[in-house]
Amino acid sequence: MAEKRIAFLDYLRVIACFMVLLVHCCEQYYFNDKGAFAIASAWDAGWLVWIDSACRAAVPLFVMASAYLLFPVTRPTGDFFRRRLLRVAVPFAVWACVYNWANDGSWGQMLFNFPMATGGHLWFVPMLLGLYLLMPLLSPWAERVKEKELLGWLGLWGFTTLFPFLRKIWGALYGAPDFGAVPYLWGECPWNGFGMFQYVSGFVGYLLLGFWFRKFAGTWSWRKTLVRAVPLHLAGWALVALPFLMRIPAEGGYPVVRPYATAVDLEMSWEFCSLGVAMTVAAYFMVIRKLTATGAFYAKVVRPLAEASYGTYLVHILVLVPVVGGFLKPHLPTPCAIVLGAAATFALSSLASLLLRRIPKVGRFLG
Repeated sequence: MAEKRIAFLDYLRVIACFMVLLVHCCEQYYFNDKGAFAIASAWDAGWLVWIDSACRAAVPLFVMASAYLLFPVTRPTGDFFRRRLLRVAVPFAVWACVYNWANDGSWGQMLFNFPMATGGHLWFVPMLLGLYLLMPLLSPWAERVKEKELLGWLGLWGFTTLFPFLRKIWGALYGAPDFGAVPYLWGECPWNGFGMFQYVSGFVGYLLLGFWFRKFAGTWSWRKTLVRAVPLHLAGWALVALPFLMRIPAEGGYPVVRPYATAVDLEMSWEFCSLGVAMTVAAYFMVIRKLTATGAFYAKVVRPLAEASYGTYLVHILVLVPVVGGFLKPHLPTPCAIVLGAAATFALSSLASLLLRRIPKVGRFLG
C-alpha cells in the first residue's frame, strides 16, 4: 500500500533542494579553480555570505524531514534497512561511480569513502545512512519518551552547537594544546576523537528536533508561527553570517586569495550543527510545516519535484559548475548569477532526474 503523502514535507524537500543549489552557487565565488579560498571583491563577499548563510539550513532540513516521516521506526528493522538501502544507498553508489568516472578519480578510494572526485557534495548520504542505522536503536525510547525529557536532550544537544565557538575562545585564551593545533574539548585528544558529548551532538539533534515537532509541537496559527520564527531566523542568520564576514582576511584589500584551510576556518559559524544554523533550521521548519495546500500546483509541480529531489541533488554538480562558473559568473552581477544559476541548475537537474526515473526497471535506482 502506498504511503500517505505529507504535503508540507514535499514543499520542504523542494525548498531545501533549491537552497542546496544556492549554497553551491555561492561556492563558485569563494573558491577558485585550484581549490584555494578566493574572493574577488567586497561586493562578492557580502552577497555570497548573506545568501549562503540564509541557506545553510538546507541539509539539516532534509534530516528533519526524514525524522518526521520515519522516526520512530514502525517497520521491522530488516524491512526498514532494505527500503532505505534501495531508496538511498543504491542511487548513491551509482552516482558515485558516475562522478568518479567523469573526473578520472581513484576507484580504490571508493572502498573506504565517497570519491572526492564528486566535488564533495555526496558527503551528505553516508551521514544520512548513519542516522538510519541509529533510528531502530532509538525508536523504543522515542515511543515512550515524555516531552520534558525530550526537551532536556534537545537542550543538551543545543549546548553542543556552541562547540565551534568554544574551540575558538579556548584557542584565543590558552593557545593550541601541546599535542596539536586544534583546541580539544571534554575528553577529545589526538588518540581519542570520542569526547564526552560525542553521542549527543551532531545531526542526531535534528533527528530529535524533527521528532519533537511531530509528536509534541501541535498545530500553531500563522501568527504564533511567525512571532516565533521570524526573530529566531533573523538572529540565527546574523550569527551564521557575521563571524564569517567579519573574519575575511582582507586587510590588504581585495581580491583575497588564501589557502583552502582559510575557508575551513571561516566556515566555523556555517557548520551545520552550530548554533546559528540550528536556529535558522527551526525557524524554517516552523514556517514550512504551515504549507499544506494540495491543489493543482502541489499535484503538478511540488510533488513531482519533491519525488525527484534526491536525484536532483545527486546530479546537480554536473550541471551547476558549467552553468554558473563557466557561463553566468563572467557575465552577470554576483547576486543575479547566484540566483539564476541555482534556478537554471534546479530546472535542468530536476528535468534530468524526472526523465531518469521513467527508465523502466532501473529508474528507481537512479534517485
